[in-house]
Amino acid sequence: MSKVDIKKSDGAKSGTIELDENIFGIEPNVAVMHQVVNAQLAAKRSGTHSTKTRAEVRGGGAKPWKQKGTGRARAGSSRIPHWRGGGIALGPKPRDYSQRTPKKMKRLALRSALSDRAQSNSVYVVDAWEFETPSTKAAKTALEAIGAEGKVLIVTNAEDANTEKSFRNLSNVNVLSSDQLNVFDILVSDSIVFTKDNLPTMNQVSAASQPNNEIEEA
Repeated sequence: MSKVDIKKSDGAKSGTIELDENIFGIEPNVAVMHQVVNAQLAAKRSGTHSTKTRAEVRGGGAKPWKQKGTGRARAGSSRIPHWRGGGIALGPKPRDYSQRTPKKMKRLALRSALSDRAQSNSVYVVDAWEFETPSTKAAKTALEAIGAEGKVLIVTNAEDANTEKSFRNLSNVNVLSSDQLNVFDILVSDSIVFTKDNLPTMNQVSAASQPNNEIEEA
C-alpha cells in the first residue's frame, strides 16, 4: 500500500497514513471515466431549448398568392421554413439529456479518478482543519503550507461550515463535502486535499455512486 504524510494546517508532519489499494491503487480505466464524465455533463444540461415549427409561428394562415398564373413558385403559407419569419424545420425541442449509468461503472470511474491522482502524488491528507472562524487568508496560508498547487479540490465534512467558508472565496479552490465527491471534480483538479477523517473508504465510494450523486454543481 502507498503511504501519504498527514500534515497539520501549518505544514508540519504529524504522521503517515496508508491509502486503500482498492481505491487509490487500481489501474485507471480511462474509457469508463470518459463515459461517466460525459453522463455528468449531460445531466447538467437544462434541456429547455425550444424553437417554433411552422405550425407554432404566428400568422401565415392565408395562402400568399394563388396557386397558378403568377409566375412565382407555389407557396401555401408565409411561415414555411425557408422564408424569412418562418418556422424552424427539425429544430431543438425540450428534452432530458440525462443518461443512465450503471452503479458499478460509477464506482469504477470514481476509484479510477482517485487512483490517477494518487499515482501523480496529488493526494494530500491533513490532520484536521482548525478554523475557529472563517478566514480566507488563513485558508490560503494553509494551502501553501501543505504544498497543494494548481486547481485544488478541498474535501470537507458536511457539517464543517468554517472550512467551507474559508476556502470558497479562493479562485483556484473548489470545496465539496465528502458525500458529494464525484469523478468530474476530481479530474479537473490538480490537487485533492482530504482530512484524516474523510479519506474515502469502499463504503463511501459505493454511496457516492448512487443516482442522486451522479452530478454535482461544478
